[in-house]
Amino acid sequence: MQTVNIHNAKTNLSRLVDRAAQGEPFIIAKAGKPLVKVVPIDQPAATQMKRLGFMAGQFSVPDDFDRMGDDEIEQLFGMNK
Repeated sequence: MQTVNIHNAKTNLSRLVDRAAQGEPFIIAKAGKPLVKVVPIDQPAATQMKRLGFMAGQFSVPDDFDRMGDDEIEQLFGMNK
């Protein structure tokens, strides 16, 4: 993968972006230190994985979840029915 310094990236941004859009990602560095990686939007990162959650499928949400504790909350704020 090509690494370009920030000055060179500013000077040649259109050309670099066109190449990245064609599948040639590049890294922009400042003083030799990598700062950002430019990749096409539709190309997911190699390490990116979709995760459903560590407890996916292990519990269910009750139908009245959004109303749970209503009575206690009303008592705390003095809004008894």
